[in-house]
Amino acid sequence: MHAQNQKSQALALFDFDGTLYPRDSFTGFIFYVLKKRHILKRGIKILPWIIAYYLRLYPAHKMRPKLYSAMFKGCQIQEIQSLAGQYSRILLEQLDPALLSQLSRHQQLGHRVILVSATIDLYLQYIATSLGIELLCTPVEIQSGQLTGKYLSADCSRIQKKLRVLNMLNPVNYDTIYAYGNSAEDLDMLSLAQQPYMVGRDQSLPELSIGH
Repeated sequence: MHAQNQKSQALALFDFDGTLYPRDSFTGFIFYVLKKRHILKRGIKILPWIIAYYLRLYPAHKMRPKLYSAMFKGCQIQEIQSLAGQYSRILLEQLDPALLSQLSRHQQLGHRVILVSATIDLYLQYIATSLGIELLCTPVEIQSGQLTGKYLSADCSRIQKKLRVLNMLNPVNYDTIYAYGNSAEDLDMLSLAQQPYMVGRDQSLPELSIGH
C-alpha cells in the first residue's frame, strides 16, 4: 500500500462490473457456485422482483441485496469460499484488456489503485489480491460457518461509493484523481475525479504520466 500523504501521488478508482470486467460478475457467480435446483427453488420466491428488475421497474441497488439473501442465506461458507477462489481466476482471464492495461500503467507509475464495487467480497477479495490493489466493496455477514444472507454494510453503489472512498482517504492528498465507471451507479465516485472515464461514453482513456 502506498503512503497516503504524498501530494504528488495520483489515485485511480476502478469500478468492476461493466468496467474492469465487461459483464455482470454476480449473476455469473450465482450460477458457478450454486446448483441449478437451488437457484430455481430460491429464485421462485423473489420472481416478482426479478421480473420488475429486468423491466427496469426495480433498481439494481435494491435488487442485489435481495437476490444475494435469497440465494445465499444458510449456505456453508467453506463450500462457497473454495468455489469463489476458482471463479475469481476465471474472471481474471476475462478482464477488459484496455482497462487492465490502464490499471497496470497506474501501478507502474506508482499511483494508488482501489477497486470500488457494489458486488460482494466473497470473490472480489481474490481479484484485488491477485491484481495487487486495494478493495472497497460490499462485505457479507458470516456466522457459525454460514452465510446469513445479510450485508455488513450498505450496498456499495451510487453515493455509497463516494462515501466509502472519502472514509478511506483524503482527496486533497492527491494532485490527480482518476475514476473509471460504466453506469449511473458510478457517477458519485466519478465526481471525485479530475480525470473521469465512463465506458461507452468517452472515446479514449485518460493519458497517464509520472506523478499524474
